[in-house]
Amino acid sequence: MAQLPIVCYPDVILEKKCEPVTQFDKKLKKLVNDMHETMIAADGVGLAAPQIGKDLQLAIVDIEDENGLITFVNPVIEEAKGSETDIEGCLSFPGLYGHVTRPSYVKVKAQDVKGRFFTLKAEGFLARAIQHEIDHLHGILFTSKVEEYVSEQELETEETS
Repeated sequence: MAQLPIVCYPDVILEKKCEPVTQFDKKLKKLVNDMHETMIAADGVGLAAPQIGKDLQLAIVDIEDENGLITFVNPVIEEAKGSETDIEGCLSFPGLYGHVTRPSYVKVKAQDVKGRFFTLKAEGFLARAIQHEIDHLHGILFTSKVEEYVSEQELETEETS
């Protein structure tokens, strides 16, 4: 496994709609493992392929719950409902945080690293993380959804209260 460099804004790949994954092989599995190592080293909860410079519909999420690492290949949000506002950040925007409103529940259909289809229902923080990463695959950045930016000092204050 290897840590990969994280692409930061304004790199053009971050605003590009990514290509579907068509090869389900050892290279894909290695890429997922490298992305996971990169995400953990950067203290993130999700990482999308364009964030490491790859034009692929591939994202991972690990919020350290019972689901563990979830790999989404060619994901599609089939259903979204509810509404929840919370603070988000992004590994491609170091030190930038803001309030973002997203659906509080999603149902996602995707493939795993072997190409097998699965459906996942998620709510709360997991749903937020999944939506954030799927947005990356469509060239949508969280900054386009921020209602109010939050400084790192304000973030630390909110986390301790």
